[in-house]
Amino acid sequence: MRLHVVDHPLVSHKLTVLRDTGTDSPTFRRLTDELVTLLAYEATREVRVEPHKISTPVAPTTGVHLASPKPLVVPILRAGLGMLDGMMRLLPTAEVGFLGMVRNEETLEASTYAERLPEDLSGRQCYVLDPMLATGGTLAAAIRFLTDRGADDITAICLLVAPEGVANLEAGLQGLEVPVTVVTAAQDERLNEHGYIVPGLGDAGDRLYGLAH
Repeated sequence: MRLHVVDHPLVSHKLTVLRDTGTDSPTFRRLTDELVTLLAYEATREVRVEPHKISTPVAPTTGVHLASPKPLVVPILRAGLGMLDGMMRLLPTAEVGFLGMVRNEETLEASTYAERLPEDLSGRQCYVLDPMLATGGTLAAAIRFLTDRGADDITAICLLVAPEGVANLEAGLQGLEVPVTVVTAAQDERLNEHGYIVPGLGDAGDRLYGLAH
């Protein structure tokens, strides 16, 4: 597994505003959208392309376009939905699947409660959207779910990660021979006793949508 922390002043600036308790939900949603587009730029460096012949107004030439099968973008419900528009702005021709996963706040284990994905993901690159890599259980379960259906390349985009989450994700993916990359704006200090990232930004879902659990 590879961890890529994006080092860019605009990423740091937007993340700082997201962290601030004074940032309201509409602003939080807009900045999440913008931040995800910046992260997606880095996350798609290895997206598969194939040669494509075109004619410019001056001469014929060969460029590239996205290879088939198209990449699959998979937001993890519910907070991952807040990242979808920012991702699709960069990959508008990608297909979208949905995976509903919930973390038991006592056991911190993740379980699947809904999914809308192709049965066969053979040969597919998948981009998983999950704002917070905290304990790592949800993301590990999501990646296993996708690779069990044949996905052969996984990139997860997270706003923030915790060191414990990275370590637990690596442990949870032990033996998996599919390449996995995590792209994030920052690796924070630690998890607290409730499984939240410190300093973090709170509950991403609640801050995106203004609703309690």
